[in-house]
Amino acid sequence: MPLRILSLALAVLTLATGGQGQDWARARLEKSPRHREWVTVKHDSRTVETFVVYPESKDKTPVVLIIHEIFGMTDWVQDLADQVAEAGYIAVAPDLLSGMAPNGGRTKDFPQVQVTEAVSHLPADQITADLNAVADYALKLPASNGKLFVAGFCWGGGQSFRFATNRQDLAAAFVFYGPPPPREAMAYIRAPVYGFYAGNDARIDATIPETTQTLKALGKTYEPVTYEGAGHGFMRAGEAPDASPANRKAHDEAWTRWKKLLAGDP
Repeated sequence: MPLRILSLALAVLTLATGGQGQDWARARLEKSPRHREWVTVKHDSRTVETFVVYPESKDKTPVVLIIHEIFGMTDWVQDLADQVAEAGYIAVAPDLLSGMAPNGGRTKDFPQVQVTEAVSHLPADQITADLNAVADYALKLPASNGKLFVAGFCWGGGQSFRFATNRQDLAAAFVFYGPPPPREAMAYIRAPVYGFYAGNDARIDATIPETTQTLKALGKTYEPVTYEGAGHGFMRAGEAPDASPANRKAHDEAWTRWKKLLAGDP
């Protein structure tokens, strides 16, 4: 098989197993009783299409800003937002590819094999501005109690860690198998950072010791947990119908920990 064709086949397979082929997530989302909607958040010259899900609650609740994987705004990300709302929080998940697709579209308007490349080349300042605008929008919702969390996955995990260096009113940042920001930026972190890492993910796990040492020296709260036997992306892979036992176990344990931390019960 020619190299170009092989590369294309591998890219399609990556999207099929990661970003696409999530009918199970879409089917579960469609059965949800919670109110969900797409809203357009405008700032400067940008418009950011954002998925919002509300919990079934009589009281005002915190906001959880969700940053998608390198696969963009997939069915799984939307279903995850619904699960966060089910746990009692307003979930807001911006499509950071908004306006970046052909004809000004977003993730769903990209050819499948171009999504990961497009996400990986998003400008850092644009990402920060988009996230700040969506966070500000969500905090002003009448159902919000003014408390803000951020959580990111894969590429989004790294972005949630970086966002903690830029956003001073965060209650906590949840980093799911994402890399840390530059060492010099960590001094600006105020919120506690909680890490969720896969045991079989040497690329990301190699960053944990130095990150731990740096944040400890800075007097910051950083609590990483590694789930042995799990692979990168286990929060998504652990829910799939063909999930491995290790990924499913890591998913379940991480969800339990995450909900406890959100509730202020470390």
